[in-house]
Amino acid sequence: MALLYQAHEEKHHLPGMFGSYDMALLYQAHEEKHYRYPTVMLEAVASQDLWFWHAFAGPPGSQNDINVLQQSPLFLTKRNGTALKCPFFVNNHLYKRGYLLVDGIYPSWSVFVKSIPYPHEVDEKKFKRQHEAARKDVERAFGVLKAKWVVLSRPMRARSVKKIRSVVYTCIILHNMILKDEGKAIAPVHIRDPPVEPAIDDTVLGELMDEDTHWRLKHDLIDHLASQDLPHLLVDSDED
Repeated sequence: MALLYQAHEEKHHLPGMFGSYDMALLYQAHEEKHYRYPTVMLEAVASQDLWFWHAFAGPPGSQNDINVLQQSPLFLTKRNGTALKCPFFVNNHLYKRGYLLVDGIYPSWSVFVKSIPYPHEVDEKKFKRQHEAARKDVERAFGVLKAKWVVLSRPMRARSVKKIRSVVYTCIILHNMILKDEGKAIAPVHIRDPPVEPAIDDTVLGELMDEDTHWRLKHDLIDHLASQDLPHLLVDSDED
């Protein structure tokens, strides 16, 4: 987490950023004509090096991002009851855990940072520009994954969702292995933590979904970017 924080702050000037979160459509084509459309979704978290830290494949493509999020293992109470504290500072304020960049459809949780759809102030416009640039990490990761493994871009004729899920996870594992072997991964060495007895804390999930923290964090990030000397974020007079 420390390496990810450092890499993302150096690249995107966003302290505490863990990665970007998004959905992609996969294809499951059958012989019947009316099934030849995207029917399976892939939820993923990717970092700036295009490494996939989380993947969840299988929900029907007819569902929206919120429905997939509700099914995702990423925010299971059992798993997040043991969530580690990875503190960081932004604008001289301490936050317990990192966050993911998401688009506007997602809920206002403390672990999600959304853009500003209609910014009015110059600082808000700077934040929107930087947020949208950083969120391209996960879009690039999806693009590289599909380009590298063509099976993900073509209809998976008559395959079950279980088989599609296995194919997707295999491609993602191989993708990460290649990044690691080429020395392009931010965290190339996995240091196994000493085994500890899980101590589930029922309050953690509530902290992850806290709306007050979400808005306070966004405000601090806006102020942080405004205080940086970043010429590429200067808003043109035409946009004003």
